Amino acid sequence: MNEQAASAHGHPGKRDVRFALIVVFLGISAVTLAQLQAIGAIPVKNLLKNELHVSRAGTAAFFFWIGLAWYFKPFFGIFTDAFPLLGTRRRSYILLGAVLSVAGFVALIYTPHSYGALLAVCIAINVAMVIASTATGGFMTEKAQALKASGGFASVFQIAYQTAGVLGGPLGGVLAALAFGWTGVTSAVIMLLPIPAALFFLKEKRIRVDSSQLLADAGQQLRRIGGARTMWAAAGFSFLFYFAPGIQTALFYRQQNELHMTTSQQGLMLFLNGIFAMAVASIYGTYAARRWTLRRLLFWSILAGALSQMAYAFYNSMAQAYVIECLWGLGWASADMALCDLYMRSAPRGSEAMGFSLMVSVRNLSIFGADWLGSKLLDTYHFHFSTMAIANGLISLIGLPFIPLLSAAIVDRRDSAAEAEALPPIPTGKAIPEQA
Repeated sequence: MNEQAASAHGHPGKRDVRFALIVVFLGISAVTLAQLQAIGAIPVKNLLKNELHVSRAGTAAFFFWIGLAWYFKPFFGIFTDAFPLLGTRRRSYILLGAVLSVAGFVALIYTPHSYGALLAVCIAINVAMVIASTATGGFMTEKAQALKASGGFASVFQIAYQTAGVLGGPLGGVLAALAFGWTGVTSAVIMLLPIPAALFFLKEKRIRVDSSQLLADAGQQLRRIGGARTMWAAAGFSFLFYFAPGIQTALFYRQQNELHMTTSQQGLMLFLNGIFAMAVASIYGTYAARRWTLRRLLFWSILAGALSQMAYAFYNSMAQAYVIECLWGLGWASADMALCDLYMRSAPRGSEAMGFSLMVSVRNLSIFGADWLGSKLLDTYHFHFSTMAIANGLISLIGLPFIPLLSAAIVDRRDSAAEAEALPPIPTGKAIPEQA
C-alpha cells in the first residue's frame, strides 16, 4: 500500500510521522535549549554573582522564582485543552508561546540590570515558554497514541532534551563572556524554530467546541487525578530523592571562586554532563529497561545517583572536576530516567498528559527548592561544601526503603511492545478507574 493509499484508508503515511517528529524535535529542543535555566544559566548566574554581587541563596532563590510557571504546568494543560485558540488546541498555542517568548527575550536585552527587573522579565519569559512546551507535549501525546509510535516519540523527546543540554552548556559559557544582551538575542533566535515547524508541518483541523462541556471534562480529569493513589505515591517517592539540600548554585560559586574556572570551562563541565547523560539514556531505553524490571532499575539507579552526588565532596581540582562531572552525568541521568519511567507508568489511564506533567512539576519544584535550601544553609550556617555534597547524596537514599512498597503492577515488569499493544482502547467521555 503506497503512502497516498494509506492516507485514504485512514492510516498515516511516513510523511505524517516525519512531520510530527519534526514538530516535536524542534519544539522540545527550542524550549529546552533557550531556557534561562539552560543556555542562560551561566550568563544569568554570572551577572547576579559578579555584577550585582548577589549571594548564593539569592541566586538560587532567583532561579526558584523564575521557574514558577513550570511548577503549575498541569493547569496550563487544562486551559489549552478547554479553550482552543483560533480553533486549534496545539498549533495556535505553540505559535503564541513561541512569539511571546521571542518578545520576552528581546525585552530582556533592554531590561535594567537590577534583581527585581530581571526577575519580573524572566518570570514572564518562562510563562510564555510553558505555553509552547505544554502545547508541544499535548501534540506529542496525541500523535504518539494516534500513530501507535510512543517509543519513537519518546526517543525523539530524549534526543532533543539531551541535545539541548549538550549544546546549552558550552554555548552558555561563551555567552557569559560577552555582553548580557547576546544571551537574549541567542535565546530569541532559538525560540523562532517552533514557528515554521508549527506553520508548515503541524496540520490540525479547526474545531468548534462547547467550552462548558470541556470544563466539565477537565473537572472529571481533576477528580481522577486526585484519586490516583499510585501516581501520588510515585510523586512522593521522587520527592524523597530530589528534595535533598542542593549544591548546584553553590557548585557554580565554587567553580569560579575556588577552582578559578572561566565561564567557557564551566560550559565544558555541562557539556560533559550532557554527553554522558545521553549515553546512559540510550542504554536505558534500548537495553536496560527491556532486560530488568523497573523495581530493580530504581534501586540501582537511585544508588548511582546518590553516589554521584557524594562524589562532589572531592571537587577540589580541575582533574577531579572532569571525572566527577562525567560520573554525575551517568549517575544523575540514571536516577532521573528511572523516575521518569515510573512517572509514565503511574499516570492514570485517560489522564496521561496531565498526570505526567503534574509529576514533572513536583520534580521541578523539588529540585529548585532543594537548591535554594542548600544555598541558604551554606550562606547562613556556613556548612562546608564537601559536607553538603555528602549530605545531599545520603538524603537522596531515603527513598530506597520505600521501593518495595511501590505497586507491583507498575514496577515488577520490563518494557515490552507486546504489553503496550495488548492494552485495551481507552473509552472517551468516561472516567477510567486507576489500574492497581
